[in-house]
Amino acid sequence: MFLTISTTGTPERPATDLGFLLHKHPEKSQAFSTSYGTAHVLYPEASPERCTAALLLEVDAVALVRRGKGKGRGGAPDAALAQYVNDRPYAASSLLAVALSSVFSSAMKGMCRAKPELPEQARPLRIEVPALPARGGAELVRNLFEPLGWTVTAEPVALDAEFPEWGESRYVSLVLEGELRLAEALRHLYVLLPVLDDAKHYWVATDEVDKLLRAGEGWLPEHPEHKLITSRYLSRRWSLTRQAMERLELVRLAEADDSDVEEIDNAVDETQDTDEKPVPLAVRRRDAIVEALRAAGAGRVLDLGCGQGQLVQELLKDIRFTEIVGVDVSMRALTIASRRLKLERMGDRRAERVKLMQGSLAYTDNRLKGYDAAVLSEVIEHVDLPRLSALEYAVFGSARPRTVLVTTPNVEYNVRWETLPAGHTRHGDHRFEWTREEFRTWARAVAERHGYDVEFAPVGDEDPEVGPPTQMAVFTITTSTTTAAKEEKAA
Repeated sequence: MFLTISTTGTPERPATDLGFLLHKHPEKSQAFSTSYGTAHVLYPEASPERCTAALLLEVDAVALVRRGKGKGRGGAPDAALAQYVNDRPYAASSLLAVALSSVFSSAMKGMCRAKPELPEQARPLRIEVPALPARGGAELVRNLFEPLGWTVTAEPVALDAEFPEWGESRYVSLVLEGELRLAEALRHLYVLLPVLDDAKHYWVATDEVDKLLRAGEGWLPEHPEHKLITSRYLSRRWSLTRQAMERLELVRLAEADDSDVEEIDNAVDETQDTDEKPVPLAVRRRDAIVEALRAAGAGRVLDLGCGQGQLVQELLKDIRFTEIVGVDVSMRALTIASRRLKLERMGDRRAERVKLMQGSLAYTDNRLKGYDAAVLSEVIEHVDLPRLSALEYAVFGSARPRTVLVTTPNVEYNVRWETLPAGHTRHGDHRFEWTREEFRTWARAVAERHGYDVEFAPVGDEDPEVGPPTQMAVFTITTSTTTAAKEEKAA
């Protein structure tokens, strides 16, 4: 991927001052190692009248895949070929944004020891990005950059110039022109390149909020698209987005009141009692599952249909769970789970306890045998009823863990959800939702067929009329079944 920064000058203010601002000598070609390849800085032209600095990032596709997988620690790959054949080496993205902040870190901070007056001077700049992924098209590119003082030229790139009937790709060729401070320009690019790509190559953690607010200081709070920028930059993680929006609002209030942010933020006395927010049902469900697993004395646990890894993440906090395996049919969900768990940065001892793998619960799988417990949390309702018997046999008949936990919505409670239209399920993918009696009838039949005892427990506040929002069944393999299995194995 490639980007150029050009400026013009006069004998009094030579264009080659760009080299001082970037802390890179115009007469040298320099290379810098990054986590995913090599960044090259060179100057195609350097004269007092005009100077251009080019940043070329060579992406190592293999390194990108390996780091994304978590160095073989159970990370979930994308589709096999797409890992290596994609636009990452060519299209400007978060990879280029990270390279900008690394290679030009002093310039982004507005530092120049040799000529300290330069960073505060606005100068004519021209920035060219030949291949920029723009989810939202050229119009969104203009909406993002024009309010910042740029004159924007965003030309859509055809899918194939020889076949114009194929239409346009999602990429644009971008040219920005304006008179700005270089530090401002670099911070604009650092934030908006991944926003336009609408993706990041690394897990978005809580420190990304601080990075966004630092890079957005002086322009983001008043930007007309600040909500979209914040949401996309933080990969639509609602908790981080909400936190960032609250802090941006404090900045706006402080500027309007000519006060410091700290003064506005301290307007509420933290010693006063505040209304406690209710604990989300998903959190209460995970807590109930963890407690049931502890009560069962489970050490090696399967999370079947693990989704994005929330339960796996919770189980990792307790060292009593010595092996945790997340299984899901969706490669995309496993990729997100891998990023959530930060497998690529996890210490060796912790990494030895967790594994993610792809698998379908519609088929028996020898990899699932021999575990203490298995969890089916909000899974069975996503299975077509005619195929539920296949899942039943794969878990209870073939894998046969000592304990099986199953949670599922209680359809009777749906009348208490004010935003749920009558007759609708809680999720568009739910094939069914059972009453308490229907769930218990199914669970007891499963237990009888496969040699388990079963008990039931509510999850969430129990309504006297319609019961709890979630119902849980705890299956425990019977002693006689376990003994018979051991005798059969010994024989």
